[in-house]
Amino acid sequence: MSLSDAAGPDAPDPYELLSWYAEMGVTEALDETPRNHFAEPAPAGAGRPQLRSLPGRPAAPARPIAAAATAPDDATVSAKALAREARTLDELKEALAKFEGCALKATAKNLVFADGNPEGRVMMVGEAPGADEDRLGLPFVGRSGQLLDRMLAAIGLNRQNDVYIANLLPWRPPGNRTPTPQEVAICLPFIQRQIELADPDILVCVGAPSAQGLLGFKGIMASRGKWVEYDTGARRIRAIATLHPAYLLRRPLDKRLSWRDLRALRAALDGKN
Repeated sequence: MSLSDAAGPDAPDPYELLSWYAEMGVTEALDETPRNHFAEPAPAGAGRPQLRSLPGRPAAPARPIAAAATAPDDATVSAKALAREARTLDELKEALAKFEGCALKATAKNLVFADGNPEGRVMMVGEAPGADEDRLGLPFVGRSGQLLDRMLAAIGLNRQNDVYIANLLPWRPPGNRTPTPQEVAICLPFIQRQIELADPDILVCVGAPSAQGLLGFKGIMASRGKWVEYDTGARRIRAIATLHPAYLLRRPLDKRLSWRDLRALRAALDGKN
């Protein structure tokens, strides 16, 4: 008798339930008995349960996590080398697909590289993919992406013709958590090379992690709307930070601030500031 049979005909499939928990970012479970976390750690392997397949269902093959074994410093060095070797955006995407130095790759469904027109005058860089982006393999396609499209349309821009869109990290952090500084450091050479190869006229950092990682800003509310210069490696371009659409969905009153940033972007494109 299988586990699902024992639970009754109306009980949820346990395998689907586990998959749902993983999708929601639940990665730990509580034990049935109390555990003393202050006790001395047990020897390696002691008391560790042996995995076995359930009756009637073959054991799923373990997913390789090569990234976990890569030291952070080594991963950053490798990322810099791979990014520098890429001569085109397509080559950079292929390099990212082969890169095993970031553990996020092991938990993400898809590599989320870019969307929009790489020849566009504006490049926008967000934080990291969400659930919808991870599922479709494209940045800004969920609710925040729909809001971003409406914001761009308000100043006469669209991603098909005018804007190239990417993220600071190309893989979704579990549960949509904030990327760690280590994850940002490992992925930073790739997005820097992506900006260099796209060579936009204006860089827009969307949200605090992007503004901090690429422009060195601390505190998005104090730094948004301010023009600075970003060195692509080939030339210096104008850059500005703005609030993330996901934040605006939670705080719609702050859309007025983003509207100021968008008007400044439109004026810069028109050569008015």
